[in-house]
Amino acid sequence: IQKLCDRVASSTLLDDRRDAVRALKSLSKKYRLEVGIQAMEHLIHVLQTDRSDSEIIGYALDTLYNVISNDLEEEEQEENVPKQVDDLGSQFTEIFIKQHENVTLLLTLVEEFDFHVRWPGVKLLTSLLKQQGPQVQQIILVSPMGVSRLMDLLADSREVIRNDGVLLLQQLTKSNAAIQKIVAFENAFERLLDIITEEGNSDGGIVVEDCLLLLQNLLKNNNSNQNFFKEGSYIQRMKPWFEVGDDNCGWSAQKVTNLHLMLQLVRVLVSPTNPPGATSSCQKAMFHCGLLQQLCTILMATGVPADILTETINTVSEVIRGCQMNQDYFASVNAPSNPPRPAIVVLLMSMVNERQPFVLRCAVLYCFQCFLYKNQKGQGEIVSTLLPSTIDATGNSVSAGQLLCGGLFSTDSLSNWCAAVALAHALQENATLKEQLLRVQLATSIGNPPVSLLQQCTNILSQGSKVQTRVGLLMLLCTWLSNCSIAVTHFLHNPANVPFLTGQIAENLGEEEQLVQGLCALLLGISIYYNDNSLENYRKEKLKQLIEKRIGRENFIEKLGFISKHELYSRAAQKPQPSFSSPDHMMFDHEFTKLVKELEGVISKAIYKSSEEDKKEEEVKKTLEQHDNIVTHYKKVIREQDQELEELKQRITTLTSQNEQLQATVTQQMSQIQQHKDQYNLLKVQLGKDTQHHNSHSDTFQMNGIQTEEVSKLKEQLEEWRNKHELLQGQLKEKDSVIEQLKSSQLEMGTTEQASQTSKSGGLELNNELQKELEVLRSQVQLQAAEISKLQMENQKLQVMNAAADAALGDSGATAANSSDLEARLEQEIKELKSEVKALSEEKESLKQHLDSASSTVAILQDEKSKLQQEVAESKKEQDDLLVLLADQDQKLSALKVKLKDLGVPVEDEDDIESGDQGDEDEDEEDQD
Repeated sequence: IQKLCDRVASSTLLDDRRDAVRALKSLSKKYRLEVGIQAMEHLIHVLQTDRSDSEIIGYALDTLYNVISNDLEEEEQEENVPKQVDDLGSQFTEIFIKQHENVTLLLTLVEEFDFHVRWPGVKLLTSLLKQQGPQVQQIILVSPMGVSRLMDLLADSREVIRNDGVLLLQQLTKSNAAIQKIVAFENAFERLLDIITEEGNSDGGIVVEDCLLLLQNLLKNNNSNQNFFKEGSYIQRMKPWFEVGDDNCGWSAQKVTNLHLMLQLVRVLVSPTNPPGATSSCQKAMFHCGLLQQLCTILMATGVPADILTETINTVSEVIRGCQMNQDYFASVNAPSNPPRPAIVVLLMSMVNERQPFVLRCAVLYCFQCFLYKNQKGQGEIVSTLLPSTIDATGNSVSAGQLLCGGLFSTDSLSNWCAAVALAHALQENATLKEQLLRVQLATSIGNPPVSLLQQCTNILSQGSKVQTRVGLLMLLCTWLSNCSIAVTHFLHNPANVPFLTGQIAENLGEEEQLVQGLCALLLGISIYYNDNSLENYRKEKLKQLIEKRIGRENFIEKLGFISKHELYSRAAQKPQPSFSSPDHMMFDHEFTKLVKELEGVISKAIYKSSEEDKKEEEVKKTLEQHDNIVTHYKKVIREQDQELEELKQRITTLTSQNEQLQATVTQQMSQIQQHKDQYNLLKVQLGKDTQHHNSHSDTFQMNGIQTEEVSKLKEQLEEWRNKHELLQGQLKEKDSVIEQLKSSQLEMGTTEQASQTSKSGGLELNNELQKELEVLRSQVQLQAAEISKLQMENQKLQVMNAAADAALGDSGATAANSSDLEARLEQEIKELKSEVKALSEEKESLKQHLDSASSTVAILQDEKSKLQQEVAESKKEQDDLLVLLADQDQKLSALKVKLKDLGVPVEDEDDIESGDQGDEDEDEEDQD
């Protein structure tokens, strides 16, 4: 191992180092301690330096995994061979994570897509989390994008990596709310639910189990994630998990495990320990998406394994607990039997059947408790099945009440206890039902008179049955009598009850009986505290004196304290679900523990109070009752007044709506009458009118319509000509710029410039003429528009005159002479309109001529433009020719100068020549000016 480590550290060739690391990997399983001590540092160095070679990185990661992981050791360890090192993996993990950079480096390697790097990296990181979870979690949490990088493993197409990624996230999310939130907000729910669906829901393999365990980690005791799960509509996606077929025989062990975890996941969302608001919203969502209905289907199905049935009952219990809507639905569920029975009755039959498994009976009791929790309607339905008026005389169907009574007085102590607790829950915080239950009568045997339920409970107590039975009955009696003075009076009315209780409390019995003594003390204390002194022999003061004489106050308080000091009491107080390791431990109910806490201190004070204090308390109670009565009376008055107000408001709204309808009908009828009047007048006028007048009038309107259409067409043509004119102006400007350039560049070509200027001036003259013609056209169009408006005014006058003439005809019946005058006027107006139409048509013709002339001018301008373009092209050619000539002349001149200098002839300097040229240029400019 030492040689191999030296090779890894000192070899320059990558192949040598790779071979050495491979050899270390093969030795690491057998010689774990030696490889871990000597090679760990070198292997970490390889991870840092040889990142480019995936093979050596894979070997190094595998070796580190073999060294750190305890899994291999646990698998290979034999029973007889003791463990060499208990926490070897933990020690090596501590060494590895001492440098935080090592974990960060591992996170970057896990990002690599190469299978030989990514898979061993995932396994190594999982092993580190198993050994030193909190420390590694903290390092990953503070490293940038640490958790996000690991979330990418769920999207890997290779199932091995994806599945190991799920196991890694399981370890990562254990007991760390911060990481759980990050993982949830990295879309973990969506991905995990997709994997579960792909794998076949409950029929899937171990991958589904791993995904469900990870979901539990994310949701359990994490209110933020639970809310996110609900808001993301993921509860709806849980429904298909529970769609089991009719053929329920032959469930595989994996399916049972998967379904068990799925049910537990539902329970995590509706657990009684969650905030009430969050639980309630999840319960409603489960009802609306059909999840509760699906669970009830499994509950009533046949062939379901016992442990799945038990867990389903527990799940349904928590889905309906405290949710009225869900409780009402559960009450309506029927078992598929003939005749159909309510699900509650079928479940209670299992609860009081001693042949059923203990856990199943506990689950049914929990379900019944959850059904009655904060459900006064359900409590009333259960108690009503015991009352004489509602009992089915035929005996064809068994009710819930009958089953509870049967369980209460059966020979099985567990049935006694379960039935007593179930009945106590039916009375919980419901004084009305406590009073009604006093009416229940039981037929004990043929020939004997019926006995009340209360009396029968006390009879069984006094017969000295099993401890479990007596504890159950005492809990029922304490719940029944608490906060119900009438029930206390009924209880004290039996002369045997108080002596029995005092006798039980006063005796010094063994540890098993101490619990019964404590409950007897509580029941006697309730009989004192809620006593209304209606029975002379059992007034509060007399009962206290009895306790003082027979038991002693201190002894009584001590016995009362036995309840809360008992181990089973503290277990029951922890959570609502009854969970007991064995039937013998089934002693206390969760709700009863709350009652004990509430009453223990109050009863202790009541025992020590004097008669004067009791009297004062009585007076205070009476005044409070009177005050409450007054308040309730006024509340009733206010409620009645509110109802009257509501009724009056409704009447007002109905009357106002009727009034509005009537007004609408009146206005409608008025408008109809007006329409009929108008129609009548029109008919009268039409009889007196001449048909020719109508024809001529319509002709004029048609001509006006034609005239306006033609004017609009002329306007459109004018717009087109304007656009063309603007284009021509733009082209003329371009020509101007070209001419200016020619002028600046060529001084010798003056004649050409003059020609172009003359052509330009000619084009401008043409342009000015065209603008003038356009102005004339505009003015003519404006005149025509004025004429049209004048015609419209005349038309309106005519209509007014017609209306006046009609009115005169209808109202006063004018003479025939007036009508002839009116016709004459109309004919004259028509003639004038015709003449104006003719004038307009002539103007239209003239406008057409003007347009034709404008189009001809535009054509002339276009010709001029083409000529100008040709001239510009010619001038450019001439300029090029001149430049060539000038260049030739310059060459010749320079050659001649050289020759002259060679011959010795004096030649003028270039400066003199330039000055001379300048003077020539000045003269040329003066000539041009």
